[in-house]
Amino acid sequence: MSKIGFIGLGNMGLPMAINLKKAGHDVQGFDTVPDQIEKAKAEGIAIAASAADAARGAEIIVTMLPNGAIVSAVYAQIVPVATRGALLIDSSTIDVSTAKSLHGQASTAGLLSLDAPVSGGIGGAAAGTLTFMCGGSREAFEKAGPALDVMGGKIILCGEGGAGQAAKICNNMLLSISMIGACEAFALAEKLGLSAQAAFDVMSTSSGSCWPVNVYCPVPGVGPKSPADNDYKPGFAAELMLKDASLAQQAATEVGQATPMGQYAATLYQHFLANGGAGKDFSGIIEYLKRAQRGNV
Repeated sequence: MSKIGFIGLGNMGLPMAINLKKAGHDVQGFDTVPDQIEKAKAEGIAIAASAADAARGAEIIVTMLPNGAIVSAVYAQIVPVATRGALLIDSSTIDVSTAKSLHGQASTAGLLSLDAPVSGGIGGAAAGTLTFMCGGSREAFEKAGPALDVMGGKIILCGEGGAGQAAKICNNMLLSISMIGACEAFALAEKLGLSAQAAFDVMSTSSGSCWPVNVYCPVPGVGPKSPADNDYKPGFAAELMLKDASLAQQAATEVGQATPMGQYAATLYQHFLANGGAGKDFSGIIEYLKRAQRGNV
């Protein structure tokens, strides 16, 4: 078992850290939010006085933080004190450029590193079934295996440093587009007098079949249970979808790739959040689309 420093004990990070501890790893955590620290303590996780203290002597250091600026600030504290040969795993969702820069800092300091953002939400974090999209060397990926296997159900090496973040934002850009398409289809079906059940039965088994219809349907009462059946309480918050969609547009701008549908999806999520979508699941955008007037979206 490994000595692991875990920095960022939020809604995702805490259950991930708990699973590592349950598997027998020696986990020392750190967070800046007092409530999260108390929850971690209640689960038996030792709390360090600082991010640097959590990293000292650790064989593996995991970060799960809100954005690239915060990850960069934390790396400035932990890279200088990390034991040479230790592995840094950043499971935050951040921009590709920052991820590549962090790999460079780690390499210069004699550290291994992975960018390893996740998919699967809070439920996947608690169940240990997350998908990890990894970028980094084969050596780093193999060293991470015993820890990632505890936290995840599927672990994919996508390429060199930054490839994990690239995979995450491309996937979630597509998800933002396809969810809006599913919402538009169900909203139009309703206006045309077609029941949601009939629309689901056709679209889920025909050429319109897709994850937002089949697995995460944006209307209640049809298909598998989803946030639509719980008043759109978030499984994946609209704020997080906008974050990921915006990161995709930042990356597209940096490399000069046209993504018109991705760009418009990001704009629609901005409108949704500004018009009642705050605190709702990203599938709740169907409510905004139903209210919107044709030609004014």
